[in-house]
Amino acid sequence: MFLSVFDLFKIGIGPSSSHTMGPMTAAARFLEELEGNDWPRPAGVKVERVGASLHGSLAYTGIGHGTDRAVILGLAGQVPQTVDPDKAEAIVAAVTAEKRISPPGRSSYRFDPAKDLVLDKKTPLTGHANGMAFYAYDGADRLLLKRIYYSIGGGFVVSDEELQRIKAKGTVTTEGKKVPYPFKNAVEMLNMAGKSGLSIAEMKRVNEETHMSREELDTGLDAVWNAMLGCIERGLTQEGIMPGGLKVRRRARQLHDKLQEQWQQNRPNPLLANDWLSIYAMAVNEENAAGGRVVTAPTNGAAGTLPAVLRYWLHFHPEADQPSIRDFLLTAAAIGGIIKSNASISGAEVGCQGEVGSASAMAAAGLCAVMGGTPEQVENAAEIALEHHLGMTCDPIAGLVQVPCIERNALGAVKAVTAASLAIKGDGKHFVPLDAAIETMRQTGLDMSEKYKETSLGGLAVNVVEC
Repeated sequence: MFLSVFDLFKIGIGPSSSHTMGPMTAAARFLEELEGNDWPRPAGVKVERVGASLHGSLAYTGIGHGTDRAVILGLAGQVPQTVDPDKAEAIVAAVTAEKRISPPGRSSYRFDPAKDLVLDKKTPLTGHANGMAFYAYDGADRLLLKRIYYSIGGGFVVSDEELQRIKAKGTVTTEGKKVPYPFKNAVEMLNMAGKSGLSIAEMKRVNEETHMSREELDTGLDAVWNAMLGCIERGLTQEGIMPGGLKVRRRARQLHDKLQEQWQQNRPNPLLANDWLSIYAMAVNEENAAGGRVVTAPTNGAAGTLPAVLRYWLHFHPEADQPSIRDFLLTAAAIGGIIKSNASISGAEVGCQGEVGSASAMAAAGLCAVMGGTPEQVENAAEIALEHHLGMTCDPIAGLVQVPCIERNALGAVKAVTAASLAIKGDGKHFVPLDAAIETMRQTGLDMSEKYKETSLGGLAVNVVEC
């Protein structure tokens, strides 16, 4: 099993990795196949029109998560890594007005979002809660090509065929990549660490450097952190109402200014660290809610927790340096890979325990590692953080990644720091193994009602009178 650190930490745009980045990627994949010659078509017949349908959670909360916009952008030739958030609205407006997609350097096709993009709440696709289908038609409206894709969390997208292969193997894998330390769970990770004498970050580094140079790895890690830090800094400068109709006001800048004032006046604040953690996390998730540039960590909905903890490390620990940032990310990615491979990081599949819960566990592990924790203490930190998110539902009001998502990231960061602090004061021995917590999360997700898995059909989403 090998999931790269760059599989988990993807630079893209908000507001959702599964509902925005994933559908954009799927649409771009369909467009790529459409332009190729690897699918059968009658001689002389041309594709004239394309269409798409969203199913399951994508249909229920697609508008609030910007899934419709994401599909339009993907069909227009955009991908999450490079799309300019400031130009996205203009691209969508042009497609809507012209009723055509005209990707740069590619063929032009008829596509009227009002008719050709369907939110189908009645027909779930069987592979995953986040299912979507794309269609290509000729001039007589005969179907030439249909492809089904699933957005399985964290920006990961698989075709129907790929998902069947994954389910047959019982794990998410990056095929064809053999690594020296192929741990698929926490027990194997600790055993390999004990035999090799390496830290979790060092094992993860060796695995990564099997497929890239050290310079490439470090450059990539630095780019991920710079994107995270940039998101925090942007979020601390923005004000106003976030889009979507809830009229939720940004708070990070105002809270930051107040905290800075207290800092300068040397006023005692026993909750200082928690305040900074919360503000950093909220800054990221307000940017995400506004469709800004973010990093999946491991998802967009949970994008603020890990950057907040890493920024806290730099803020409050004088020993923090660039190598420690890389070790933090590598350790976090190792834990995230185990969680994704054995359970899920998708809110539509297991609820928010799989998003903020996973993010908190990853952040706790990363912080514990850079504070000098042993592999056993790191595993303990991850378990503590995850255990105390078990059962957390995903019930975004109006399908928007705003309430309760923004504050929930702040509390996930606080829990992560607490978990790391508790773990590093112990000897690594503890009652509940991380693997047991991960399996519990998976089983809880299976038992959880669909109302609480990113459909906005239960919980806060239906119990706030104003909505």
